[in-house]
Amino acid sequence: MEKIAMRSKGKMVLKASALAVTAGLMASSLAACSKGDGNSDAERHVLRVGFLYSNSDNEQYLRQQFTDGYELLHPNIDIEIVSAINYDDQRYEEPDPNKKQPDPYEKLKDMLNGKNPVDVVVVDSGNLKRLAQDNMLTKLDTIIQDKEFDIDDFVPSVIDGIKDAGDGSIYALTPTFSSSALYYNKKLFTDAGVEPPKDGMQWPDIINLAKRVAKGEGKERKFGFSFNRYVGDPFWDSQTYSAPLQLKIFDNKAEKMTVDTPQWKKVWTDIADLYQAKIIPTQEDVNNGGGMGGGGIKKEAFNPFQGDLFISGRLAMTIGGYDYISELSKAKDAAVKNTKLPNVDWDVVTVPTFAEVPDVGGNIYLNNLMAINAKAQNSEDAWDFIQFNNSKEWAKLKSRSTYEMVSRKSFLKPKDGMDYNIAAFYTLKPVPAQDPAIDKLYQDRPNLYQVQQIAQPLFQEVMQKKKSVEQALKEWQTKGDVLLQKIKENPNGPLDGVGGGPIGVGNAGGAAVNYGG
Repeated sequence: MEKIAMRSKGKMVLKASALAVTAGLMASSLAACSKGDGNSDAERHVLRVGFLYSNSDNEQYLRQQFTDGYELLHPNIDIEIVSAINYDDQRYEEPDPNKKQPDPYEKLKDMLNGKNPVDVVVVDSGNLKRLAQDNMLTKLDTIIQDKEFDIDDFVPSVIDGIKDAGDGSIYALTPTFSSSALYYNKKLFTDAGVEPPKDGMQWPDIINLAKRVAKGEGKERKFGFSFNRYVGDPFWDSQTYSAPLQLKIFDNKAEKMTVDTPQWKKVWTDIADLYQAKIIPTQEDVNNGGGMGGGGIKKEAFNPFQGDLFISGRLAMTIGGYDYISELSKAKDAAVKNTKLPNVDWDVVTVPTFAEVPDVGGNIYLNNLMAINAKAQNSEDAWDFIQFNNSKEWAKLKSRSTYEMVSRKSFLKPKDGMDYNIAAFYTLKPVPAQDPAIDKLYQDRPNLYQVQQIAQPLFQEVMQKKKSVEQALKEWQTKGDVLLQKIKENPNGPLDGVGGGPIGVGNAGGAAVNYGG
C-alpha cells in the first residue's frame, strides 16, 4: 500500500486525528449510529479484523487507519488484527527461486475458514469478487435495509463498483476510495486559442485537443497530453489507455494469444501516433527541451518540481490522482514565496472514455472494502464496526485526507477553499475487477508475466518505425503462443530461450488490464 510508505511521517498526525475525532464524536450524534455504551463493566467482546497482508511494522498503521476510533469508543471490545500473510514470516528466509510462493487468495480463505476465523475482512474489489462467488461473505443488503443504514449518500460509482464485485449484491462497504481525473493547464489552452476539455469527452475528442494545443520546438515545446505528469513508457501507456475496454492478451486457458486483432491494432496505433507526433513527450523530447523551459525556469535554475512537466508548464493535459491536488497546492504556495518557481492555473474534468464503454474510466479503486465473514463468531459487532467506519461522522474526519476521497458525497468538497471540479473524480464507473479465473491462472503460472516482456521491445521498434503495428502484433502473437506452451509445461521455473525474470502486472497509470476471458 502506497500509504504505508507515509507511515512514519503520519503516525503522530493519524493518532492525533483519531483521538481528536473520538472526543468530538463521543459528544455528537455518533452514539446514535453505534451501539457501544462505553460501560467498562459490560461484557467484553473480541472482534477479529483481517487483512490480506501485514507485519509488525505496519500493524500500528492499520490500527490507526481502521480500528483506533472504534475501539476507543467501545472500551468493552478488544480488536485483534489478523493477517492472511505476515511478511515477518518471510523476512528472514533465504530466497529460493524454486520455492512456490503462497497463494494469497488461498491464505485469505484460510483466515476466514480457520478454527478462529476473523469477523471482518478488509479487501480490494478483486478479492471481494472471489470471496462473494465462493459464498464466504455475508450479504449486507438486508442488514442495511433492516438497520435503516443510509447509503443514499454514497457516491454512485462506489456503490456500482461494490455491486459489480458482488454480482448485483452488496457484500461490503468502504469509507474511502481513490480516483483520477484529467488535469489541464488553462493558460496553455488560452495561448493556443483552443477551448479546454469538458466533462464527458471521449478519447478522440481529447486526442484532437492534445494535437491542437501542442506547439513549439525544442525547449519551447509544449506537449498536448501524457498519461502521467512525468515521462511515461509507450507500451505501459497502451495498457493504461485500453484498460476500460478489457481487451484480452490471451484466452482464459492461457494457451492462445489474442493480440493480433483490430482492437489491439487501434490501441497501439493511437499511442504510437501520439508519441511519434510529440504530443506525448519521451525522455529524449524532455532532454532536448533544456530542462523545464517555457515556464520562467531556466535549465540551471533551482526547481523543486523538476521533472513534473505539468507544474512546469510544458504539459497541457495529464491524468493524475486526487492526491496530486496537494502537490499543485504546494507549488502555488511556493511560487508566492519565490516568484521564479513555476505556477500553473489548472482545473480537472473526467478522464476520457471510449464509445464502447462511455461511463467507465477514471481509475477508481476500492481498496478498503469491509465485509463480514459468513463464519463470523461475532457478526453483531462486525456490522457495528462496519457501520461506524462508514458513518457520516467518520466521513467528516476522513474528508480531511489528502490522498483518498470519502465515499459519502456530501463530504466531498474542494480542499482548503480551492475551486475545482471535484465531481470529475467520482462521476465515472470503475473498471470491473478482473475475472477471478485469470487471477488464479497468474497465481498457478507465475511465468505468465513474461508474456509482456515480448511486447515492450516490439513497441519500441514501432516507435522507431522499424516495424509496423501489424507486424509487431503478429510477432507478439506468434512468439507469445510459443511462450504460453512453454509456460504451460513449466509454470514456475526458468524457461529455455527466454531471458529475464518475471515482470509485474502494474502499469504507469495503475489501471487494471484484462489478461484473459
